[in-house]
Amino acid sequence: MHTEAPPNQDSTDVNARRELLTALRVARLVAFDFDGVFTDNTVWVDQNGVESVRCWRGDGLGLAALQRLGVQTVVISTEINPVVSMRCRKLKVACHQARDDKIGTLKAIAHDVGCTLEETVFVGNDINDVECLSEVGIPIVVADAHPDVLPVAVYTTRAKGGRGAVREICDLIRRAREGLGDDS
Repeated sequence: MHTEAPPNQDSTDVNARRELLTALRVARLVAFDFDGVFTDNTVWVDQNGVESVRCWRGDGLGLAALQRLGVQTVVISTEINPVVSMRCRKLKVACHQARDDKIGTLKAIAHDVGCTLEETVFVGNDINDVECLSEVGIPIVVADAHPDVLPVAVYTTRAKGGRGAVREICDLIRRAREGLGDDS
């Protein structure tokens, strides 16, 4: 059920889109990778080794809308970087860093939230996300994801990572919940 969001969809795409929207209506947890999803995968490093990244400001409004709908959100990252913690704190998104076992972390979070992996969305962009993408009910990748993860996804965003992909996903879930998802 891999679907993108092209302007003109054939009947197979329409059916896949309906399946996606049905799944999103019952999603209870959205887990995101950070680098390459919230960011454009660029990192700036100054002479002192301090890293900075670029994020999309509009993601915050989308995440707030999900939180109002009762959808839990979380970031799971293999990286350890204070910028990730700071951004997640500002967005009011739970943050788990330095997680080499992303799927183990995701399973524990889903258990704590009281949902199944089938009711979980995972958003990734690279090969270290494949295990999570393969085990959730709704695997999503960003438009500029590594080619090896594209076949695992049921949906590929129009927007690139760090360029509105998180907001696109949040809006898609919100519209699906409100019964407006068929007109993206």
